[in-house]
Amino acid sequence: MSDAKGRADAYKAAGVDIEAGNAFIGRIKDMVKSTFTPGVVTEIGGFGGLFRPDLAGMAEPLLVSGTDGVGTKLKLAFQFDRHDTVGIDLVAMSVNDVLVQGAAPLFFLDYFATGKLTQGVPEAVISGVAEGCRQSACALLGGETAEMPGFYPDGEYDLSGFCVGIVDRPKLVDGKSVRPGDAIVGLASSGVHSNGYSLVRKLFDQSGLKPSDPFPGGTKSVAETLLEPTRIYVKPVLDLLEHAEVRGMVHVTGGGFYDNIPRVLPDGVAAKISFGSWEILSVFRWLREQGGLSWPEMLQIFNCSVGYIAITPEPEKAIEVLAGHGVTASVIGEIVEREGREEQVEIVF
Repeated sequence: MSDAKGRADAYKAAGVDIEAGNAFIGRIKDMVKSTFTPGVVTEIGGFGGLFRPDLAGMAEPLLVSGTDGVGTKLKLAFQFDRHDTVGIDLVAMSVNDVLVQGAAPLFFLDYFATGKLTQGVPEAVISGVAEGCRQSACALLGGETAEMPGFYPDGEYDLSGFCVGIVDRPKLVDGKSVRPGDAIVGLASSGVHSNGYSLVRKLFDQSGLKPSDPFPGGTKSVAETLLEPTRIYVKPVLDLLEHAEVRGMVHVTGGGFYDNIPRVLPDGVAAKISFGSWEILSVFRWLREQGGLSWPEMLQIFNCSVGYIAITPEPEKAIEVLAGHGVTASVIGEIVEREGREEQVEIVF
């Protein structure tokens, strides 16, 4: 009879510790189970996750899928040695995307890859993933942990995530009904979210600030401010869809206002944004000053305190519903007729 432990010695000598991987799965089982919803019909550790969606009352159910990562924000997590929030970012980037079409997230899968699996950091990361799933009522249905010696520098890792949601076709939000006169309602972001961090890191490195320093103009430390997790809009927006007519939605991610808003607009309309109609967080003012950037440059790169947008003919109702969930929202512009082939986003300063 062979020795089970001995069988893995050669692989361990090459840098992959199978026992450590199995022990890690054991340590995160309770975290994962805490996200399970009634649709989960599988146990942790299978080759595939099983999910039974509740289709009651749906005329024509559609699945909506999305995938994303956290990007170079991870570099700050390594630098600051803080790993418990990037998992929330990971979930947020995908669930907010599928939400744009009116879909409720059903389940999420994560991929965590590192050079050497050490105790502590991976658990912190997955605790954030589980928290993000709980915030979005989305089951963490499965995932993959890859130990890849020689591929990643010591102490570093990479993350990606995959979400599947569901929406009834009659309730699909696709922007086709957006028309002149509709209000553009901006939902406040929690901070920089998870885009533009190649520039954020460059400006931080040039600033001379330390992670523990108070952030200029803010109430938190530099580390807390720059690693503030992406806001998850699932619960407030799903409630909004039940109480107000929403014709289009936007997740303000990479490309800022100029690239994301046109993705949901019909050709014949444009978005006219009134700059200054919402409160801008101190982190964006600091980034602008530190980088010597104009506001148009900022709005091309960052969310500038508006992380999500709802286009609606009922702005007052929308703002009221969102306020009930603790989300600050305001009318930041309106939909107008588009003249010729002009840009579909005009920001009035």
